[in-house]
Amino acid sequence: MSNAGNGSQDRHILSLGQLPSGERNPFQAMSRLLPAPPPLAPHTLTCGTQVTQRWTRDGRYGYAPGMPGHLIATYHGRAQDCSWTLEGRRLQNRLRPGAITVISDRHDGHWILDGPLEVSHVYLTHERLETCAELYVKGRCEELFDRVGFEDPVAAHLLAILSDGEVLRETGARLFVERTVDLLCMHLLRRHCSLGLPETAGQERGGLATWQVRRVTDYMREHIDKSIGLDELAGLVGLSRYHFCTAFRVATGRSPHVWLTEQRMARARRLLGERDLSVSEVALAVGYATPSAFAASFRKIVGTTPTGFRRGL
Repeated sequence: MSNAGNGSQDRHILSLGQLPSGERNPFQAMSRLLPAPPPLAPHTLTCGTQVTQRWTRDGRYGYAPGMPGHLIATYHGRAQDCSWTLEGRRLQNRLRPGAITVISDRHDGHWILDGPLEVSHVYLTHERLETCAELYVKGRCEELFDRVGFEDPVAAHLLAILSDGEVLRETGARLFVERTVDLLCMHLLRRHCSLGLPETAGQERGGLATWQVRRVTDYMREHIDKSIGLDELAGLVGLSRYHFCTAFRVATGRSPHVWLTEQRMARARRLLGERDLSVSEVALAVGYATPSAFAASFRKIVGTTPTGFRRGL
């Protein structure tokens, strides 16, 4: 373990003066504390929550001021020793795959991290966590427990999914990412909060009515070339996005993300029969920014490439 007073030249000392009081979220705060901002995924979610792709952060020591919102981190690759001292308590552990670190809203402290480490973060706004708590624990939301290298394979897996570049590049990823962040919030409230989430939370409450599924599906088809969010779809049937996802899966056997992708591929198959449209034009028409992303989704659903499908018509 490194000594916080060794003056190592290859580490960056954190100081209170680096963090203005007006920071709005953990990403802005982290960007001021690090030599370069963390690489964000291309989706800013409801209430301002943000997720990063995988990146390598350097070893460091010193004081880190508290940040607005909650920082949830997991680790990839080789392990590193780390300690965090706050309010006279020292949390010390080995950062490794399958473990998470939780820095609760505005909690500061002195850090020691032994060297470079591959990480991914979720910068979770307190508003997002409160919204989830309001729905499942009747509006009561307490602080998250501070963790360092805490063994939690479920949360670590959710963070790993959220940092997967291939997933994040998909056109329908916004729906998938929103739902995954909701699941992360529920898990944090159940396992890392002084007021746990009831075990009955999120259980199936019955599916959508046939007319509701039709309304959602029609909306997807009408906006097939656009980015569609969970809140938009849930609002069509008067539900919160939390209850909407469960009810939709009960009714259809699929998540909204998978259902939307299937609608896109159904439209794509029809358009590929129109020989005057190139594959790139078909991709754009069903909401994909690049032919490669379209081809990957098409193969996953249809079992062949768009070009192969067209050749077989």
